Amino acid sequence: MNTVGHTDVQGLDLIPFRGVRYDPQQVGSLAAVTSPPYDVVVRPDGLLELESSDPHNIVRLILPQATTQAARDQQAADTLHDWLSEGVLAPDALPSLYVYEQHDGDILQRGIIGALRLSEPSQGVVLPHEDVMPHVIDDRAALMRATAANLEPLLLTYRGGATPGGAATAIDRAILHKPLLSTTTEDGFSHRLWAVTDPAEIAAIQSDLARHQALIADGHHRWATYLRLRGEHGSPSPWDFGLVLLVDTLRYPLRVRAIHRYLHRLPVADALAALDGSFRVRTLECPLGQALDALADAVSEGNAFLLAGDGTYHLIDRPSPDLIARTVPLGRPEAWRTLDATVLHATLLDHIWRIPDAPEHIAYIHHTEATVEKAEREGGTAVLMHPVREEVVRDLARQGVTMPRKSTSFGPKPATGVVLRDLAF
Repeated sequence: MNTVGHTDVQGLDLIPFRGVRYDPQQVGSLAAVTSPPYDVVVRPDGLLELESSDPHNIVRLILPQATTQAARDQQAADTLHDWLSEGVLAPDALPSLYVYEQHDGDILQRGIIGALRLSEPSQGVVLPHEDVMPHVIDDRAALMRATAANLEPLLLTYRGGATPGGAATAIDRAILHKPLLSTTTEDGFSHRLWAVTDPAEIAAIQSDLARHQALIADGHHRWATYLRLRGEHGSPSPWDFGLVLLVDTLRYPLRVRAIHRYLHRLPVADALAALDGSFRVRTLECPLGQALDALADAVSEGNAFLLAGDGTYHLIDRPSPDLIARTVPLGRPEAWRTLDATVLHATLLDHIWRIPDAPEHIAYIHHTEATVEKAEREGGTAVLMHPVREEVVRDLARQGVTMPRKSTSFGPKPATGVVLRDLAF
């Protein structure tokens, strides 16, 4: 794969845009109108809670509720138009890059939000690390077409450092001023946003970022959607760019969490029986926190998973080497072949449990307790995962190797609703 150091590859091209933001005078509170990213809001009660927190909560745009896809997309487009007409949302006067901060206890993340020029993975500028699901791209593309807007930024990471006069300096300078917005969301995170409008400062940021490549930390489906829509509209057009948050993880390391699986149609007893000695199985009579600690200890020695849904936890580890050799595809780096997600999909889901990777069979859930609760409530199996280290993800991405879909959850994720990009402005 090409890297940014090669002369035939350009780096990140981030441009300012007129951000569309909530008018604080028109909404109950800024915290009440924001939302986690669309794919994190998976529980109906979570969606209802967000909808009821404020009549203008952003979830009404990113996850509109109607009986058909076309009706949902039209509803989102109409809602966006209405909110702009009413002044609930309004574009900033000047094109800006935005410094965005999230802070909770010992977690501090700062980055720059802008419109990033799209590029194919083969160009080596923006590196994906996970496979995507076509039906999700179809869904997001239909929504973006209808609204002609980027409603939530992707989270991208790069390895920058303290280049004098570059992005790091711009961030440090911005936070000395009064923010455009400051709010604390229900999860305890404080959010602050500043606009960078000075042409010289924007040019310095752009020059710095042009030397770097980025890893998609969160938003593979939206990036793939951006690329599809760019192809539909032709160039040049506003669709040549997509809304992103760029975070320098040398300065602000991300938190990496696992994304768990919920198997709708497989009871825990059947899941365990099908293993038939191919994995070691230990039943843990302990709280969830201790069970996750046991999972972390087991993963340090090889592949391991926690199964839940019957009121207890079952740690499965030490898969048969012969089984792994027969079921995990060859021709990939050893780091990929030994990933928990690889073994889960190739060995457990495809070979032992024979479960298709389709929405009616598998749900991908970020929240650990919610995954267990869903399994216990509905009688399926929760498969709890341990997170992958960022270095492993980045190394595979640089080799052009994608991990199984939904292998990681980087965070903290940018709150949806802090700033939007309407392609009309």
